[in-house]
Amino acid sequence: MTAPSLFATPEPLAARMRPRTLEECVGQEHLLGPGQPLGDAIRRGEVGSSVFWGPPGSGKTTIARLIAGHSDKEFVELSAVLDGVARVREIVREAEGRRMLGRGTVLFLDEIHRFNRAQQDAFLPHVERGTVTLIGATTENPSFELNGALLSRTQVYVLKPLQEADILGLLTRAVAERDRGLGALELEVEPGALELLAEFADGDARRALTVLEQAAALAGLHGRLSRDGIIATLGRRVAAYDKNREAHFNLLSAYHKSLRGSDPQAALYWMARMLEGGEDPMTLFRRAIAMAAEDIGLADPEALKLAVAARDAFHMLGAPEGYLPLAEMTIYLATAPKSNRTVVALQAALAAAQRTPAEPVPLHIRNAPTALMQQLEYGKGYRYAHDAPTGYQAQEYLPEKLKGATFYQPGPMGFEKRIQERMEWWAKQRAEEAARPDAGG
Repeated sequence: MTAPSLFATPEPLAARMRPRTLEECVGQEHLLGPGQPLGDAIRRGEVGSSVFWGPPGSGKTTIARLIAGHSDKEFVELSAVLDGVARVREIVREAEGRRMLGRGTVLFLDEIHRFNRAQQDAFLPHVERGTVTLIGATTENPSFELNGALLSRTQVYVLKPLQEADILGLLTRAVAERDRGLGALELEVEPGALELLAEFADGDARRALTVLEQAAALAGLHGRLSRDGIIATLGRRVAAYDKNREAHFNLLSAYHKSLRGSDPQAALYWMARMLEGGEDPMTLFRRAIAMAAEDIGLADPEALKLAVAARDAFHMLGAPEGYLPLAEMTIYLATAPKSNRTVVALQAALAAAQRTPAEPVPLHIRNAPTALMQQLEYGKGYRYAHDAPTGYQAQEYLPEKLKGATFYQPGPMGFEKRIQERMEWWAKQRAEEAARPDAGG
């Protein structure tokens, strides 16, 4: 028995199942629910120019269509990938004609971030005059990708990935509905199959419906939708990641903060997420080496050495064997004692150097390679540290204006506790030296 001509339709399942009303929308309750500004504005038909920022399949296009429907405006769709400024001018001319007849235009620009700054500027006067209500959709952070002038004329709404329960409800409805969905196929659904697809969709409703449609086409009329069939249709699950945009920096930040926060489980997870997304391991090593100096410092001096050694080991081994020293380094840094006292000391020293850029070096620690310098008392009174049995001579090394200044103060963790003991002993020696009646510079 052959399947109905359902799959001969030019519209894919994801387009057929697109919500027609706000009540059919799933997810985005923080924007569309009763009492929420965007949802209420849509119901009143009073939405102004906006930017929808969210992941793929979260409903950006759907909400734009609903805005047009509730406001009785013409909906015009534009692609930043396929269209240019010439098409924008054509749309604006048509919108001006509609406006004279008393009807507005919703201009939906998908992937608005792909328009360059000059192309984005082309919208400004028309948005300003209200010729079009611009609805831009983007998967990228608008603050990085859109002109400030355009952002100031639009309201940015952040869409979230759909929850598994939302996608499961959508898939269940798609299997059952006969007019828009797959109900005419009368499919048998294996328990857990739709739940698996909802999980693997990673919040992307369009992806979930596309995979469902492909799996249903393979199953055929009265066929069985199984977990194995869903997995075969899905193929390899691709990590949600980009290597030069916001996701890159967010995951790298999560990795660094997990190391700093002494959570090896989270640090390993974010490390693996980036590797699965195709990140260059050297990016992780660079961040880890910086973290070893910034967040561990002298609480564990071995941390920086191990991080550098792990990087060198990766260069020698390559992937995948080189992932082992990367993981070892990640675990070590996450579980090492933490201290940012080196960072604080550096900042304090730099600030002091900026405040006192011309302070002279004390005479007793100046270099004296010539007879003239020696006559000028360069180096006079200097005490060679190794002449003392302890290897320490109590004397002043800072310029007069900064005498007694403290830049580095050891922390209470790890190796810095031993450094603190030494510094306290040195301070005691200096105090005793200063108390001597014949003490001098």
